[in-house]
Order: sequence, then C-alpha cells, then structure tokens
Amino acid sequence: MAKSTKSRGVAPEQDVREKFWRTARKAAAQVPFMDEVVAGYYCAMDKGTPLRAKGILLAALAYFVLPADTIPDVFFGIGFTDDIAVLTAALAAVRAHMKPAHRLAAREALHDIS
Repeated sequence: MAKSTKSRGVAPEQDVREKFWRTARKAAAQVPFMDEVVAGYYCAMDKGTPLRAKGILLAALAYFVLPADTIPDVFFGIGFTDDIAVLTAALAAVRAHMKPAHRLAAREALHDIS
C-alpha cells in the first residue's frame, strides 16, 4: 500500500515538515545513511532546489514519514527496508542538487538529536 497525503488533503511538504524529525529519531539506528536522508530533507526545503528535485525528495520523504507502508516500520530490523530503497533511489536522482550547506545542516541536526 503506497503512502499518500492526497486523500487527506494535506500538502506533502507540510506533512513531511510535521513528521520528519520524529521518524528520523526512530530510524537513525536502522538507516545507515541517515546523514544523507537529513541532507535530502534540507535540500527539499531549500527554496533554491529545482522543482523536479524537490518533488522527488518530498515524495520519498513522505513515504518515509507516513504511517501506511509496504513493510510497517514497527518491525525492528526490516521495517525501514522499503523506505531505504525509496530513499536511496531518490537521493541518487537528486544528488547533484544537494549542496554542502545541506550536508552541514544535516550533520549539525543529527548531532543535536543523538
């Protein structure tokens, strides 16, 4: 079952902003490239990021933060595997738009939540 915000009438960016950090804290130990995921979050929120890249990132981040999932995130060890696949593909697609400032902000944010 794909995660969707359209049925609830909530914009994906707003949904991602509201739920990202709570999900990031839960997933930090299970997602080996969480620094890149958080950098992707900052890239998606950057007004200078091209619309196409922003859309790809917001779709992947929405899949990551929304509760309906192919493999529910509550299953320790395997719950985030589908999220990892989606995030890996999205990050690879937009890597050229991720700036050093996004990565620096991600490192600082992860330091603050750990």
